[in-house]
Amino acid sequence: MGRVRHRVVDTLASLKLVAVYDPRATGNSENGLRFTSNLSELLSLELDALIVCVPNNEAARCVIAGLESGLHVFCEKPPGRNMDEIAAVLRVAKSRPHQKLMYGFNHRRHGSVQKALEIKNSGVLGNLLSLRGIYGKPGWDVEDWRTERRLSGGGILLDQGIHMVDLLRLFAGEFSQVQSHIFATAKDAEVEDNAFALMRTDAGIVAMLHSSATETRPRFHLELNLEQGTLRLDGILSESGKYAPESLVVSGAVNEEFVFTVDNSFTAELCSFRDAVHNDSELVWGGAEDAYKSMKLVYQIYCADPSWRNRYGLSADPLEGRP
Repeated sequence: MGRVRHRVVDTLASLKLVAVYDPRATGNSENGLRFTSNLSELLSLELDALIVCVPNNEAARCVIAGLESGLHVFCEKPPGRNMDEIAAVLRVAKSRPHQKLMYGFNHRRHGSVQKALEIKNSGVLGNLLSLRGIYGKPGWDVEDWRTERRLSGGGILLDQGIHMVDLLRLFAGEFSQVQSHIFATAKDAEVEDNAFALMRTDAGIVAMLHSSATETRPRFHLELNLEQGTLRLDGILSESGKYAPESLVVSGAVNEEFVFTVDNSFTAELCSFRDAVHNDSELVWGGAEDAYKSMKLVYQIYCADPSWRNRYGLSADPLEGRP
């Protein structure tokens, strides 16, 4: 993801990338960029903002270091490995209200999601009743850091499924009741490769979620059932191109179909972050509170399965309480 963010920064005249922290860096300069394997050295430079794209076990540390150095910070999801880490970040962020902290939940800014939200909010199809979301892929590299609990904190739900969790919150609001079944099909696996959840808001909106690393092909599907129609989002444009095409089908009181061929979500995110910094304005989406709520719902799903919760001693509440 670091390369993706780098590419987007290079397209925006108002942003300039000047240095990169990478533990594997040699300290050489490349194309005008300074590389360092020392985070403190990076933070000692004259910077305005820090973009964090690191494994989960490093995310909270890097974000806190950036904030404590007086920088605005943009961090790729997830915000950490567990609730304690995001709570620690939130405490620091709240003590520095004039610094911006944004998390990268780019799926909110995809064309199909934006259009579906516009139609849903227009009221033309009535009130939202229920949602069904599936997000999955056909396995993952067993040598990848994402399969090591000490590094990742969780499996497919925390790595990829958190995007769907975030979208369910976007459309339905906060969920107060959660039931789940979490499991790993691989022998001796440390993290889940499947998560099923059934959730309900206080308003009675019900959502079903399946996050999977055992699909036969990459799959993204989100269905919103309203009083007078259905919004069906199929596929999503991604860096790999494996989840394309991206479409939205509207049926019921309104019948339309939209196909999306360009993904501007990463650019839109960084532009939103840039504008909030330049104008000292509130972040519309992706702020620390928003990230905390999506992370908490992930952990509510984990903890709603007693066997999974007890196996790893998980909690949906940070040890020191909510910041």
